[in-house]
Amino acid sequence: MVGIEDVAAAAGVSTATVSRAIRGLPRVSPRTRAKILATAKELGYVPSSAASRLATGKTRTIGVLAPYVDRWFFGKAIDGVDRELHGRGYNLSLFNLGGRTQPRERLFSKAMVQKQIDALLLLCMYLHQEEIDDLHKIDMPLVVVGGPVPGCSNVGIDDYQAARTITEHLIGLGHRHIALLHGQDDSDLNFSVPRIRVEGFHDAVHRAGLEFDPETALFGNFTVESGVEAMRRFTELPEPRPTAIVCASDEMALGVLFEARRQGIRIPEELSVVGIDGHEMGAAAGLTTVWQDPTAQARRGTQMLLAELAGNEGAVHAEHAEQRLVVRESTAPPASRFARG
Repeated sequence: MVGIEDVAAAAGVSTATVSRAIRGLPRVSPRTRAKILATAKELGYVPSSAASRLATGKTRTIGVLAPYVDRWFFGKAIDGVDRELHGRGYNLSLFNLGGRTQPRERLFSKAMVQKQIDALLLLCMYLHQEEIDDLHKIDMPLVVVGGPVPGCSNVGIDDYQAARTITEHLIGLGHRHIALLHGQDDSDLNFSVPRIRVEGFHDAVHRAGLEFDPETALFGNFTVESGVEAMRRFTELPEPRPTAIVCASDEMALGVLFEARRQGIRIPEELSVVGIDGHEMGAAAGLTTVWQDPTAQARRGTQMLLAELAGNEGAVHAEHAEQRLVVRESTAPPASRFARG
């Protein structure tokens, strides 16, 4: 069995340097670290997590707390964490809330968390104040990706501005009667993102001097299936129906597109459809959206956690991730017979 001494001998360094390089600790040059990691991989060296934990008091594990793992944003973000940890000597421990199926409060147990992880990354969750207090009591690095949490560093897009941007795009095309497909949370996990995106939509509408008809408010849960169902409800609205619909996520927008085309509603001639997120399927479907990169956001959040674990603790802050309007074939000016002043 290959040991740390074998790696040190092959790389021409001390065992202490090998240990520091593999554990991602400072005071090892990038060139030396790369050489050691390559040598360890070539020899098939696997560090003992138990020995490392006993020696350092650390688990070398980053925890990721996700409301879901089977939805686009969360899957991409988890992949980002895993990519960033790869080669740094850290493991990923996933805590999946799984909607209503698991008691939320058990995931914030100090004893449970401290035994398993060194730092925690939360994905797109709103926390109650008592939960924030509990997490701060745990006294470990904490970063949120995909939504703001008071008192916690976070990485994510400006969801308010994303919703305003996509709505103003429609208004700029001449749409005056715009429906909204909310992204409601159906699992009591209290996401902040849906609320923020709705605020951005309403502010864009009001600033343009338009009125929003509450009867054109539809509700989904960030899934394609809920978008399909919302489109069925949309077709039951009385005439004249809205000429455009803002969907709070690309997955719901894709459902709207699929059902609209199934019913013979011409996109964008009879209805313009927009989303937010940048789902890969959106490009194939010609969906206009505000693009973001959850993989890159999660990688950045992980970098912040690792920096703090290495002793480079910074002030709590928010980092706005890249976002941009991507105009495709799902939007166009309203047909004159549909437009309203």
